Amino acid sequence: MNKTIDSLQWRYAAKRMNGQKVPADKLDNILEAIRLTATSNGLQPFTILVIEDKATREKLHAAAFKQPQVVEGSHLLVFAAWKKVTPEQIDTYFEMVYQERNLAKGSLDQYAGFLKNHFGKQTEEEQFSWASKQAYIALGTALVAAAEEKVDSTPMEGFNAEEVDSILGLNEQGMGSTALLALGYRDETADHMVNAKKVRRPKDKLFVKI
Repeated sequence: MNKTIDSLQWRYAAKRMNGQKVPADKLDNILEAIRLTATSNGLQPFTILVIEDKATREKLHAAAFKQPQVVEGSHLLVFAAWKKVTPEQIDTYFEMVYQERNLAKGSLDQYAGFLKNHFGKQTEEEQFSWASKQAYIALGTALVAAAEEKVDSTPMEGFNAEEVDSILGLNEQGMGSTALLALGYRDETADHMVNAKKVRRPKDKLFVKI
């Protein structure tokens, strides 16, 4: 079987974790996959907080409605989306493009100007909504990367975003939490879902070929 398909057959959203630490090399591979993920215009309008500190995760535990994976896992990733897409952030991105691709500075000014004009017409709510969608692309990449590393993961939307933002000081950084991802290893004795059969819609219902 294809390695990726095999990994996705193996993965599920672990309900309980056993506290075992994810090795640094496996964590680095998951984070690198997130860094390499696709995003619209390549802007990567989010930051991922990688939280290992137990005291911080204890605080977040209550904000995440006491879901056990927050504290039983090895690490908790917080996907924090930008609340605004500013001209300065766009300029920073294009500076990287010029440097990495060895392009003449200013050669992409028309493209940069288009993006500034586009986002300048949007409300802050619209910009945050767009950035959150980009963060979800990264979340999907993280799920696949974790599965290929045989690291369990649990994506979470069930949390109080205002409380999470306050605990982590995200508002002051112009960001808002949009998703959580616990990383660790399944507790095969405590997790009632560990042997549950995966349930997905059949191909002929999910896909429409035209």
